[in-house]
Amino acid sequence: MKRGRQAEARRNDLLVLDAAREVFAVHGPDAPIGAVAERAGVGIGTLYRRYGGKADLLRRLCMLAMEQTIEAAEAALAAEDAWRGLAGYVTTCVGFRSGALGALAGTVETTPELWETSRRGRALLEEVVARARRAGGLRPDVTALDVSWLVELFGRHGVGDEGVRRRLLAIALDGLRAGAAEPLPGPAPSAADYEGRWRHPGTARGDGR
Repeated sequence: MKRGRQAEARRNDLLVLDAAREVFAVHGPDAPIGAVAERAGVGIGTLYRRYGGKADLLRRLCMLAMEQTIEAAEAALAAEDAWRGLAGYVTTCVGFRSGALGALAGTVETTPELWETSRRGRALLEEVVARARRAGGLRPDVTALDVSWLVELFGRHGVGDEGVRRRLLAIALDGLRAGAAEPLPGPAPSAADYEGRWRHPGTARGDGR
């Protein structure tokens, strides 16, 4: 019985997460929580009873989003073909718009648990990328953070309808493949750049270290 309640809670969480992704992708981080509740088809009172205040809700949504990307990375590592595993990771994460919550960067006070989960997800993606590179499918100058930002880019509003998004994603994935190509411009993104966006100005450090 307990497992059934946990599964139902997880489904409800994901319903709210999907609604939040759509709302924040369209309206940005200042979108009212009422718009999320309306999109999810629940009352705002129900939302606050379950998650507490807006900050708690946003942290929960970020955690759920990272957990989804971790599951996608684990599936990619289990794939027989390394390139298909990487392409599957990107396609899956774009499909559930994991990057849409990037609009919240710097607006949510983070916790050590969030940082730990974020770094676990990025470590797994590093493995996915390294595996595809070793197998010869991925161009050598593409990094895991390049892939993360590509996923975020496709999670934003305005990329086009679903058919256009699929076409552009296929083009982008081909651009990741090894082969004759011009070197990528500029330095590779760093972890400091990536994490710096999420540091909340209200704290000296957001990772608890």
